[in-house]
Formats: sequence, structure tokens, C-alpha cells
Amino acid sequence: MSKPSMDDLREQVRAPVLTAGDAGYDESRTVHNGMFDKHPQAVIRAQQVADVIGGVNFARDAGLELAIKGGGHSAPGFGTTDGGLVIDLAEMRDVHVDPASQTARAGGGATWGDLNYATHAYGLATTGGIVSTTGIGGLTLGGGIGYLARSHGLSIDNLLSAEVVTADGRVLTASEDENADLFWALRGGGGNFGVVTNFEYHCGSSASSSRRRPRITAPSRRSRSRHRCRSCRPRGWATPSASRSCTGQGRSTPASAPWSRSARSRRSWPRWPGRCRTPR
Repeated sequence: MSKPSMDDLREQVRAPVLTAGDAGYDESRTVHNGMFDKHPQAVIRAQQVADVIGGVNFARDAGLELAIKGGGHSAPGFGTTDGGLVIDLAEMRDVHVDPASQTARAGGGATWGDLNYATHAYGLATTGGIVSTTGIGGLTLGGGIGYLARSHGLSIDNLLSAEVVTADGRVLTASEDENADLFWALRGGGGNFGVVTNFEYHCGSSASSSRRRPRITAPSRRSRSRHRCRSCRPRGWATPSASRSCTGQGRSTPASAPWSRSARSRRSWPRWPGRCRTPR
């Protein structure tokens, strides 16, 4: 039995099938880590689950290595391959939010920017990535550390279910109640169990999940004048033989040597120049 050709692949899927020289091929084959400049035999720009099924079946029958590209942020370059087949999920990025159940469903090609934008409109949030262009697939299946991890756990802790295309071309739903062994495998059991085309997350209130912003204030005159004169130097500072001295009247005299700490210190600190005021 002969192996299927690219023409056979184009007949099996409706999505664009890109090969070397086609417009968009270089964009679809590259990942963020420039160390991995690989050239797959073809790239499928999947638009629906049926395209993913066709790509998985073709790669299996043709004996090609299969790579799945979501956001393209995989540090080891798993989103591309040399001489194999890449299924690019970038166009499968729809997000549907159910505010009543506080859940969100997102396509396998969605980024955390897509998910956060959709959930924020309902006042909801879940643990996502630090960078908005990171794909939800790679980060979630890798654990998922984000700003809300301390209060809500990892991304994978908030995963309720996943739609998976397995190596034999079947579409399964993995959750705690359905295909629990596959759900366990997706949540830290290893890799290469299938292609996740849809994720369902639990969301919490974004109002209670928001980080407290640090309070930034301008330095006070008191803090600016610290250590400028002899009367406010901390204990352990040596009196230099030739340095600026404070008259206590708000003026300091010029000096040729910087402030220095005692011999037990390994560091030397320059003298604060200019006006000196004694804190009160």
C-alpha cells in the first residue's frame, strides 16, 4: 500500500495546506525560539476539529512526525518539525464564557490574551500566562504558572475538561467523569496523548483575583537628606579626615574624599552632594 501524498491530504481537509514556497508557510512553520529553524513537509492551518482529525490520520498513515503549534512559545521548539507535518491551531481561537457556571471554553489555538479579554467582560478570570501571546495549550498542559497561581492554583488545576483528538483519529472528552485516565494523563502524566482542540476552565471573580498594585510615592525630603551630615550618619561610619562637613545650617563644605565606612565594611559609599538638611 502506497503512502498518501500531499494531494491526498488536501482532499481530506478543507483547511489550507501550505508547503515550501506558499504564502504564509514561513510564518506558520516558525516559533518564537529562533534556535529552531525547521522546515516541515507541510503545514495545516486548521480551522475546525475535522481538519485536526484529517491531519492526525495523514501523519500516521504517511509515517510523518507530527508537531502541534498553538501560540508558538514552546521553548524546546515542539511547535515545529523537520520534514514532518505541522498542525497550526492559530485560527481555532474562539472563546465562549458561561457566567452562570463561571466557566470558559477556548479553542486549542487561543492565547491567554484571547481568554483574558473574553472573561474580563464578565468579571471573571483564571490562572493564565505572564505573556499574553502565549498559547493556552502549551502552558496549561505544562502546568501553567501565572499571576493568580497563589490564590487559584495552576492553570491545570482549573482545567475542567478537554476535547482531545487521539492518535487513532477519535475525538474524546477527557474530564474527571469521562475518560478519567486520559484526563489524569493530560494533567501531568506526560505527553503525546493526543491533540487538545478545546479547553474548559473554571473561572473566579476578577475583582477578588486582581493583584494589589504596589504603591509608589515620591521620596520625601527627609529620605533624600539621609546620611548627608555628620549628625545623621548611621553607627559604624568613620569620620573622614578630608571630606565634606556639615555646618548644620543647610550647607556643606566641599571635600576631596568620599564617605567611607569603617574597616569592617567591604563597601565604600560616595558622599551625597549638594544641600544637606538635618532630619527632624
